Amino acid sequence: MRIFVVLGAVLAALSVAAGAFGAHAMRTQVEPRMLDVFETAARYQMYHALALFAVAWTWQQTQATSALLAGWAFLTGIILFCGSLYLMVFTGLRAFGAVTPFGGLAFLLGWGALAAAALRLVR
Repeated sequence: MRIFVVLGAVLAALSVAAGAFGAHAMRTQVEPRMLDVFETAARYQMYHALALFAVAWTWQQTQATSALLAGWAFLTGIILFCGSLYLMVFTGLRAFGAVTPFGGLAFLLGWGALAAAALRLVR
């Protein structure tokens, strides 16, 4: 589970950097609506980077395959959801928005899988 802890830490740090970049460097470079899109990407990246720590802990406690599924689903969601939003902002191509819902579905799958793994926790 070291991979999910490392990825969680790296992705959380990148989320902080993205948030700072958006708040300072991008404020005058993009229209306010696209800045909101960028901030949404950074926020969801942070939420799901932290979720990777929950995945690692849950797997350590249960060794549930669903915990592994959750981790890979969260990672996929970050790439598809957040990545497509970042690409939309940086390139101006709104077509990248077509990928975003698939990332959202991956996030939902991850949360469901994490819940299934948590049901195996011993009281």
